[in-house]
Amino acid sequence: METSISLLERLRQPNNVRDWDRLVELYQPLLLTWAKRAGLQDADAADLAQEVFALLYKKLPDFQYDQSRSFRAWLRTVTLNQWRSRQRKAFVRSETTPLAGLPEPQIEDPAAEFWEAEFNKHLAKRALEIMREEFQPSTWKAFWAVVVEGRAPEEVAKELGLSAGAVYAARHRVKTRLKEELAGLMDEIG
Repeated sequence: METSISLLERLRQPNNVRDWDRLVELYQPLLLTWAKRAGLQDADAADLAQEVFALLYKKLPDFQYDQSRSFRAWLRTVTLNQWRSRQRKAFVRSETTPLAGLPEPQIEDPAAEFWEAEFNKHLAKRALEIMREEFQPSTWKAFWAVVVEGRAPEEVAKELGLSAGAVYAARHRVKTRLKEELAGLMDEIG
């Protein structure tokens, strides 16, 4: 089973289209959120996200993942630096605003914990959508009914014609795989 750490390793080879698509699927919503919080309109936010992915395409072949640090924090720094670079270029083109007058993006906000939790939910959901094909339909249905819908394992077992133990095992297998997929990319999944 491949973990997100191995995803980062595979991304060291730029021509790996499937893994680049996965990275974009997982992280584009976060990049767009950060860009919008920095004051960019939708089109400019999308442009910034594209610029960040283009930069990652160049940087990740040499990137050494440090498991004691957060990949998302590094990605945020890359995004902020790219935003600043865009601001400097805009300043040079306009030459009407003093450099000291460039506003810092307001990425942090009082609801940061809420947004972090929302992003973690989104990231888990996207990873689950991507991983769904890896499981038998009955395993997936059992997991989904218990974890996402919050139904009792015994009720789900009866509905699907499985033993309660099989439902618990399905929940465990999918959650374990999800944790492996997202290891190092998000906070611990409960």
